[in-house]
Amino acid sequence: MAESDVTVVLAHGAWADGSSWARVITALAGEGIRAQAAPLPLTSLADDVAALNRSLDRTNGPIVLAGHAYAGAVIALARPERVKALVYVAALAPDEGEKVADVFYRLPPHPQAPKLAPDDNGLIWLPADAFAAAFAQNATAEDHAVLAAVQRPISLNCITVPAGRPLWRNVASWFLIAEQDRMIVPETQRFMAERMKANIRTLAVDHTPGVTAPGAVADIIRDAVHAASGT
Repeated sequence: MAESDVTVVLAHGAWADGSSWARVITALAGEGIRAQAAPLPLTSLADDVAALNRSLDRTNGPIVLAGHAYAGAVIALARPERVKALVYVAALAPDEGEKVADVFYRLPPHPQAPKLAPDDNGLIWLPADAFAAAFAQNATAEDHAVLAAVQRPISLNCITVPAGRPLWRNVASWFLIAEQDRMIVPETQRFMAERMKANIRTLAVDHTPGVTAPGAVADIIRDAVHAASGT
């Protein structure tokens, strides 16, 4: 199997959309690796898994799935056929029976983490100032403006339902631990990465390295593609 046979499918996290992967997509394309971003509605965990599976249906051949933040829970529940590797980018990885909220709130939050609460529609929005303070503190002011403008809220139904048996129990996984993460405590990331026996890479990056350190994210995805293709 050649690397060109593998498709990388990228799943965005809460308060983001597919554009958060733009720089990773172009970095991978520069190495001849095909990637596409899966649009997630962020309306419930089941809805997001169904949306991801629809994106998988648009591909042929072996797949490497990459998920950022909340989407770590989503990629672990994808339809398993053709998924050869999983990549977690500062992501959440609940085990079977755990809720996303269980792992997100496993330890006290960073002092600069935003206080989160649902609105009257049961949707959680990120405060505008949180993009610069915690979500992507290493990004430029221009990036902060775009991230805030395109943010998508996440429903309580995404984070308050128990997850099923995760693919990482049977599929090789890689985990980028973000040492400067102010949204998901790095110690929690390490706990999840070690529990899943992932190939771990620890980097001095913030919560959204797809925007602020896309080359590093592309590197770990490339490693997973190499493994998936046997090269």
